[in-house]
Amino acid sequence: MKHWLLVFLFLPLPTMAGVYKWTDANGQVHFGDRPPAEKTAEEVTINAEPPGKDAAASERIRKMNEFLGQRQAEREVRQAEEAKIQRRAEMQEARCRKLKAQLKHMASVSTFYNLNEDGEKVFVSEEDNTRIRERFSQRVRQACGKS
Repeated sequence: MKHWLLVFLFLPLPTMAGVYKWTDANGQVHFGDRPPAEKTAEEVTINAEPPGKDAAASERIRKMNEFLGQRQAEREVRQAEEAKIQRRAEMQEARCRKLKAQLKHMASVSTFYNLNEDGEKVFVSEEDNTRIRERFSQRVRQACGKS
């Protein structure tokens, strides 16, 4: 509330008093907010330009709007980049969950096999089982880090 009072105190307020014009004995023209007691004065109307017409103020407003527009554009670019990074992280997390689930399943399988040309299962040696598990475990570590 105090702030508004201060704002109103410093705002230029239109005065209700008129402006008067008179000429003294030397022919010099004077202006004032009160007519002189000894002279006759003519009330004049002053047509001041509204504050919005000030070229400097218009330029400041234009620059401020330009600045705010640039900031908004930068913010939108930054948000788009952050969203892209977030999507990549979510995709990587989903990939790691899938790989870890496969690794867990591999641990429960006693032996692996290949299919021959006839579609028959050909079981691999224990040595190959170990090598397959180790390669896949290594792939998971590379893709997901240690865990």
